[in-house]
Amino acid sequence: MSVTEAMGQEEEEQEENHNQNNNHESKSKSNSPSEVAEITEPTKDQEEQQQQEYSWPVIRFDVPPHRTYHFYNQFRNSPNPNNFLKAIKWSPDGSCFLTSSEDNTLRVFTLPDNGSGGDINTCSIAADEDSYAAKLVMNEGESVYDFCWYPYMSASDPVSCVFASTARDHPIHLWDATSGELRCTYRAYDAMDEITAAFSIAFNPTGTKIFAGYNKAVRIFDIHRPGRDFKQHSTLQGNKEGQTGIISALAFCPTHTGLLAMGSYSQTSAIYQEDNMELLYVLHGQEGGVTHVQFSKDGNYLYTGGRKDPYILCWDIRKAVDVVYKLYRSSESTNQRILFDIEPLGRHLGTGGQDGFVHMYDLQTGHWVSSFQAASDTVSGFSFHPFLPMAASSSGHRRFVVPDDIYEDVPLSGNENCASVWSFSVASVENDTELNGNDFNNLSEHEELHQGP
Repeated sequence: MSVTEAMGQEEEEQEENHNQNNNHESKSKSNSPSEVAEITEPTKDQEEQQQQEYSWPVIRFDVPPHRTYHFYNQFRNSPNPNNFLKAIKWSPDGSCFLTSSEDNTLRVFTLPDNGSGGDINTCSIAADEDSYAAKLVMNEGESVYDFCWYPYMSASDPVSCVFASTARDHPIHLWDATSGELRCTYRAYDAMDEITAAFSIAFNPTGTKIFAGYNKAVRIFDIHRPGRDFKQHSTLQGNKEGQTGIISALAFCPTHTGLLAMGSYSQTSAIYQEDNMELLYVLHGQEGGVTHVQFSKDGNYLYTGGRKDPYILCWDIRKAVDVVYKLYRSSESTNQRILFDIEPLGRHLGTGGQDGFVHMYDLQTGHWVSSFQAASDTVSGFSFHPFLPMAASSSGHRRFVVPDDIYEDVPLSGNENCASVWSFSVASVENDTELNGNDFNNLSEHEELHQGP
């Protein structure tokens, strides 16, 4: 081998070793946490693309919805001849909804294909034919007071598919939403060591505890410790000031600020701190016992409704001195609980009433937007789907058979004592302005209260 060939071979080996060292250094750098974080961090364009991909559908309320599914016969054929629906609520994942009726029964209806199979002509067959049967039917021993879904319920995780219910003279039950079996119970006892029933229940935002409302008291159960272990907090302070009466409604702030709203049959609503149950302030102004409380999506406002009270009150919890506005609904002559709901975007509220209509209100202004007839009877429950342009309604009320029946002139055509699923039209995203939840910056503090549609 000549000298020049040897030198050339040596240079090639050095260059190869140098390349190997560079490759090793680059690999070691890429494995550092800072480098990985920098690589995986999404750009602004990617974030905007993800937000557009998972953005909430903007519902058009100026176009009447069409009935996609209808459920009537299952409630009509109940052993209780005076059966009617009390409430309806979608599951957090939107795969099904849960109903409560006067026959002490809870029914789970699964949404076919997540709503993609709905047809506008589905319910045009006959008014007394159901779209499909309930997947699960669970019987309580007495009248159901309240029920709520586990906040992280997902059909893909059977362990999380549970909901809680409370009934008269019974403990709190935790039901399996996939099999209909009773998983466990949470029991509260009174001074006589007898089981006392909760009038309202709600999971805390982290899903670790169940808050239950009783007469002038709240009991807190750890969901991982069923039985009779609980913490009790009185709603009355040592100076007898606070919230009196039966705690009939519970709601947690959705922005995880640790605020808890509680409604009472004493016509008051109150705001508490979740961690120590410290009473922040009491809201007065409801004409009847409070039956429903719900926070706005941004957590700055609280909406309360009562029985025999035609108005839903909007409170600014940052001030909590005056009512921002009132939303009208027909409920002056019924003790029945009428539930309302706020759409996922947080801009509109839907509520039923005795007139059989569902009214939509713009929460930014407090003005009536539109209405549609959901039934020929009292619409007791209305619930928006968590992410699809759909909603579910329940209707019916207790009827007493008397010689001079005051209901004989009411047309009953299969649209009473029923549950329905409605599909709304979706607005074009290009033509729609950005919605930022409840924006009351343009409202005057002394703006005239809205008195109805």
